[in-house]
Amino acid sequence: MPLGDKCNYLCPYFRCNKKALNIQKKYIKGTPQKIGYCMWVGDVCITGDCQYAYCEKRALLPGNKCAFAIKRTENGEDMEKELKKEEEYDSKMKDILSKRFGHKGYDLL
Repeated sequence: MPLGDKCNYLCPYFRCNKKALNIQKKYIKGTPQKIGYCMWVGDVCITGDCQYAYCEKRALLPGNKCAFAIKRTENGEDMEKELKKEEEYDSKMKDILSKRFGHKGYDLL
């Protein structure tokens, strides 16, 4: 899964478009660690910064961030603000359309 909010090449949904990702075991101070190795470049995988990296679940965001790692706002206040903005937008559009088509006082939408 993601490391912090960054994408990780060990994630089961992470894919390389070139099919060049190779997971290798490397022993560091006696403990085995999995390292992503790019066979196309010949170096360690740079994960989401690579132009060929993608996520099967479409969770890879710009800046190598994972959408699963970013916590969604669970506040209902944000939804209320968005709904108010939509209502204001709808009323403005009704005014503009009624002026444009000459149907003052009629609800077109």
